[in-house]
Amino acid sequence: MQADGKVVDGSLLGDANGVEPAPGRGKDSGKWQKPRFSRKALMKCCLVKWIIASTQPQDKDDSSDSDLELSTVRHQPEGLDQLQTQTKFTRKELQSLYRGFKNECPSGLVDEETFKTIYSQFFPQGDATTYAHFLFNAFDIDRNGSIHFEDFVIGLSVLLRGSVTEKLNWAFNLYDINKDGYITKEEMLAIMKSIYDMMGRYTYPCVRDEAPSEHVDKFFQKMDKNRDGVVTIEEFIETCQKDENIMNSMQLFENVI
Repeated sequence: MQADGKVVDGSLLGDANGVEPAPGRGKDSGKWQKPRFSRKALMKCCLVKWIIASTQPQDKDDSSDSDLELSTVRHQPEGLDQLQTQTKFTRKELQSLYRGFKNECPSGLVDEETFKTIYSQFFPQGDATTYAHFLFNAFDIDRNGSIHFEDFVIGLSVLLRGSVTEKLNWAFNLYDINKDGYITKEEMLAIMKSIYDMMGRYTYPCVRDEAPSEHVDKFFQKMDKNRDGVVTIEEFIETCQKDENIMNSMQLFENVI
């Protein structure tokens, strides 16, 4: 279920058996079409909703925040111009994101408990604790237990507006829980179960207890081409790019971030 109450498939990888394309997603071109993310689509993201909700309406010109620096925060983010070159957000979007971020996190850093709080609020029908833990670790690039605004917004940019390859690399990093450069079946199952646990009973179609395991078995068989028990980044990207159902399901990132 999305934060706005709509029922969705709980998987980030689509249906391993293949499904009919959704309305408006015909197979005429034979290629997956990258979705265009409007501001409305951007606002479906839980993390964006969280920080934008903290932004107080302001009548004054945004230029006061244009350098993205405040003397009251311990961690000073990098300049707006640099972040604009590193992300696909506009200047005004970055200003709004930072204004909300600094309101929620005056220290300039986000910790794992904050992530857990966010997702428990947006997915109250399930248990979001484990998924929030995995997602936090994917954002926490330097593994120091906190996320700077720069890492936060760069990660959001990849997930919401990145290229297909960028999104798949990010997804691989999420599934590679121990960050050893490989995905095991156990790691993929752990992520999948955490998503279903967060979605609760409202996934569509209804999920049986054994469904996550069956789902992972099918995908692992597709991805582990040399049958060595692990999936490499090359196997992951190649399999995903060749599977239309998986590529369509990449749009579901916006439902669980």
